Amino acid sequence: MAKKEKENEGSDLLENQEALAEQISQTEQYLEQNKGLTFGLLALLVLGIGGYFGYVYYNDNRNASAQSDMFQAEYYFEQDSLDLALNGDGNTLGFKDIIEDYSGTESANLANYYAGVSFLKQGDFQSAILYLEDYSSSDLLIQARAYSLIGDAHMEQKDYGNAVTFYNKAADYNENEYFSPRYLMKAALAYELSNDNAGAIKSYDRIVKNYGKASEVQDAKKHKARLESTASN
Repeated sequence: MAKKEKENEGSDLLENQEALAEQISQTEQYLEQNKGLTFGLLALLVLGIGGYFGYVYYNDNRNASAQSDMFQAEYYFEQDSLDLALNGDGNTLGFKDIIEDYSGTESANLANYYAGVSFLKQGDFQSAILYLEDYSSSDLLIQARAYSLIGDAHMEQKDYGNAVTFYNKAADYNENEYFSPRYLMKAALAYELSNDNAGAIKSYDRIVKNYGKASEVQDAKKHKARLESTASN
């Protein structure tokens, strides 16, 4: 019985080897008959890999050029020469040029932030909102700051509902004891200005309960008590 089983195993192995050989032969025939398709697919693969690395190299070069071109605009921004920072001086690019000429680079993204702050300082609140909304960063502090600035621009336009939305986004983004209470105080004020005292109380209460060591706690307690007193009268 054992001998028969071994013979069967040997037969199966032989059949498998023959099947494997046949499969290899069929594959070779297919490749021979479809040389054009095979080489075309290989060429596409090579082009795809080369294109990816070429794009990375190209984008790195653009980023380096954008950083160099943005140096003067940043200098004007620090000097509060906001028109020059935004539009350039005729010889060097401004933030608006950087955004247009180097779209998709990290420098263009940062230029959106600078441009938004510049317009906010100039009182062009709608432009400030547009540029700041185009800014996106993994930097935990600056992104939250951008949300807060958008809230400031909405506040200046007396759009308290949107101001609340962005102040809360700022407070919730990488929530922390240093900046979140400040943004929640701004949200509470926006709630009050929109006659939503319940929302304001909730913001003040969150500061008191979650950020006991923050410098804003005493003010939050005072304003919460004031609103609760008003509600009870």
